[in-house]
Amino acid sequence: MTELHAFVTLAEQLHFGRAADRLHITQPALTKQIQRLEHAVGGALVLRGYREVQLTPAGEVLLPRAVQLLQESAAALDAARRAVRGQLGVLRIGFGLATIQLLPDLLLRFRAALPGVELRVRDMATPAQVAALARGDLDVGFVRLPVIDPAIETRPILRERLVALLGTHSRWRSHEGLRSASQEPFITIARATSASFHDHVIAVCRAAGFTPNIVQEANELFTMMMLVQGGMGVALAPSSATLRRPPGVRVRALKEADAAWDIGIGWSRAREDAPLVRAFVETALRARRLPALSR
Repeated sequence: MTELHAFVTLAEQLHFGRAADRLHITQPALTKQIQRLEHAVGGALVLRGYREVQLTPAGEVLLPRAVQLLQESAAALDAARRAVRGQLGVLRIGFGLATIQLLPDLLLRFRAALPGVELRVRDMATPAQVAALARGDLDVGFVRLPVIDPAIETRPILRERLVALLGTHSRWRSHEGLRSASQEPFITIARATSASFHDHVIAVCRAAGFTPNIVQEANELFTMMMLVQGGMGVALAPSSATLRRPPGVRVRALKEADAAWDIGIGWSRAREDAPLVRAFVETALRARRLPALSR
């Protein structure tokens, strides 16, 4: 690359002295670089005159290709530097049902700050995310806490709580709370979609003194809410998801302590110094007005 840079500079200046000054080297040093390049191609690239030089036909052919190669080399080095600084690359992000409302804002913030980073987002349950983080298949994830895997570092980022969703004709007595829905048919997220969420719903119902009669399962929260709207039954959902509930769906708070849980952002301890991982985690913490990571 040094010889090509010297050749391109000489072709621009058409004068050994000016080219040597531009390169901050001596004329003999420049002459040696051009000679090495000519030896490599097997012929003359420049015609040396008394005051100026001219390109030979071979030099005319080489010049545009040399310029392109130098530009591509500079671009490659710049891309590598930006990747080292965490400004370029691919970031793989896992999320679950309860972070659907949180994630879009974080993605917008991160893309505004680092537009050169490609984001790949995957909807995954917490156990699958933890396993993928440990294997290196995910870079960061939003997981239900606590995570007991010592290879995974987490920071609490969101406190979520289940609420009851009721259709027009579903019964609810405020003094009884969730127990008043014990005879209602229940709709829930399929266990194959999110085992942790499905099991949490059943656990909260049992804490209220009954086992829910699940008559319908859905793969998405909005689908579940549409079924509630259609009178198919009642459901429990994260409170954040109810901001976009369909018309006619009522929301009721739950008194059970087990209805609340913490969600954290997690990453592999082996990759905690990766620039992109750190940048995304810090973006998430700032967005939630939480303390930054220690340096």
